[in-house]
Amino acid sequence: MIHLTGITRIFHMGDQTIRALDNVDLSIQNGEYVSIMGPSGSGKSTLLNVIGLLDRPDSGQYQLDGKMVTDLSEPEQARIRREKVGFVFQSFHLVPRLTAAENIELPLILGDVAPKARKSRVDEALHAFDLYDRAQHRPSELSGGQRQRVAIARATIMQPTAILADEPTGNLDHQIGAEVMGLLENLHESGTTLLVVTHDRELGNRAHRQLIMRDGKILTDKNI
Repeated sequence: MIHLTGITRIFHMGDQTIRALDNVDLSIQNGEYVSIMGPSGSGKSTLLNVIGLLDRPDSGQYQLDGKMVTDLSEPEQARIRREKVGFVFQSFHLVPRLTAAENIELPLILGDVAPKARKSRVDEALHAFDLYDRAQHRPSELSGGQRQRVAIARATIMQPTAILADEPTGNLDHQIGAEVMGLLENLHESGTTLLVVTHDRELGNRAHRQLIMRDGKILTDKNI
């Protein structure tokens, strides 16, 4: 599904050059559950952003579902991202002025899904994530766990083949974090590819495969 070859991403900060990704090769098959770990600045989030087509590498090639996506135009990348990838972030990234239901519906609107079908799918998601009684509440009126459930519902409403989660429990206490990971792992068990960036070793060890990064390189790639 995901195949990276020689991926390099360079950032310039003043007179300093930072190789956030340094000639990375990586293949991830459909249905895998992979954790990406390493110290701050090791390249974890940059790797996730490249895989999710939120960032472009400076060199190298990226194939997603057999299609070369590295040099596609922004609109083409946006379409593939919308159809194939769901994102879950530490900071939730919900739209403050929209209700929970409207936040979940947003990808369907961007994907030109008909209004009747949108309503049906949003209602289904609200029930599935135990959010129906919070549907008309805005993010400021929701708990951290509820916000993350809204974010996961939004990330999966287009039925993507992969979910990319960047520190998905970072702003949650241990119990709520465990519940959120349970939701993500249930999605994985239904066949969705799951990639999780985390600093938490316990969380990272829940995956079936673990990548350890440092200085923009993958130092360790092992099944666990």
